[in-house]
Amino acid sequence: MEEKIVYFDEGGKRNTDETLRLALERAQARGINKIVLASTVGDTARLAAQRFAGSGIKLVVVPHQHGFRQAGQRFSVELVKELESQGHSVHFGTMLFHTDELYGTPTPQVMATLLRTFCQGMKVCVEIILMATDGGHVLPGEMVIAVAGTGRGSDTAVVAVAASSRFLSDLHLTEIICKPLQTKSWPLASPPVARNQ
Repeated sequence: MEEKIVYFDEGGKRNTDETLRLALERAQARGINKIVLASTVGDTARLAAQRFAGSGIKLVVVPHQHGFRQAGQRFSVELVKELESQGHSVHFGTMLFHTDELYGTPTPQVMATLLRTFCQGMKVCVEIILMATDGGHVLPGEMVIAVAGTGRGSDTAVVAVAASSRFLSDLHLTEIICKPLQTKSWPLASPPVARNQ
């Protein structure tokens, strides 16, 4: 089997339209009807809901957890109601890879660092699938597409078999749809380091 992976030159918001298009295209090709989507303030969620209207796709939107920032929740209650009225769901769960020393182990930070070797969006894709499954919006073993990004917007999408955080080893990323080659935070290649000889 051969399938196309789209690589963006750089990560970030500029790739959102194309990422959503590619995610919808792959969902339709695979018969997947649920997309788990990261959206911090709601712009990406609102855009995705517009783009997927009439497609039969259900969005599971995962914003930051309550209390993640001292400024409060940036994803509005009004948008939650708007999305739910369209048949989508919004899940405010614990952001698993942002929990320092969870239960006395550094595993969440190790996982986050490892997944960022692919790109920031890959870390978020895995995290939001686990969160959505923990919250009951996705069933363990369900095939979904996860969409996330670097900072604002979307630039990464994967097809995955969902699992809860309790059974992490059951989560499988089966296809990469798109991802950036590099981001400002995690460059593709580091400049050479001068060494004293």
